[in-house]
Amino acid sequence: MPGKNEEAQGKKNTPSKKKPIDQKDEMEIEYLTEDLEKEAQTEEKKKTDLIQKLIKQGKELSEKNEKLREEYLRQMAEKDNLRKRLEKEKADYFQYALGDLLREFLVILDNLERAIASAGTPEAEQSLKEGVELIMKQFQDLLARQGVVPIDVSDGHFDPHIHQAFMTEESDDTEEMRIKEELQRGYKIHDRLLRPTMVKVSVPKKES
Repeated sequence: MPGKNEEAQGKKNTPSKKKPIDQKDEMEIEYLTEDLEKEAQTEEKKKTDLIQKLIKQGKELSEKNEKLREEYLRQMAEKDNLRKRLEKEKADYFQYALGDLLREFLVILDNLERAIASAGTPEAEQSLKEGVELIMKQFQDLLARQGVVPIDVSDGHFDPHIHQAFMTEESDDTEEMRIKEELQRGYKIHDRLLRPTMVKVSVPKKES
């Protein structure tokens, strides 16, 4: 009689029978396979749609960027043209703005030439004096029309902002700097100093 070990070994070596797949299981497997295929197709479509969307957005951004670049270049060109036009207008202004003023100077020059021409005549002294006075009056009127007025020093008050002390003289009669003599007239143009008045001033005498 075969032993127990042999019997067990025989059972072990006997091939096991697999359970056959019935029709119901086949249908379930088929449904699962179809679902997986549909999910895969859906995911693939989503990826394709996303790629198409990104490509479209990229194209739109590229077109927008190109429009912005063209607009930037156009504005830069307009600014450069405006700058050049303003520079030309500025240059023209400074080149020709003094035309009216210079024409008035020419009238004064004409009178100076006439005064010099009359210097050799018997009436030269009187004519020259009158001519120079006329020219000086014309010149003063011209300056006044341009806003240039002389600085008044008649009150004798010394103001370092508009007066320049060229000479000083000690005096017992003053306790502060006072204008004693106007050496060269100063002028203002409107509210600004054009040239300070050069003066001789009296200062308090230093105690010995």
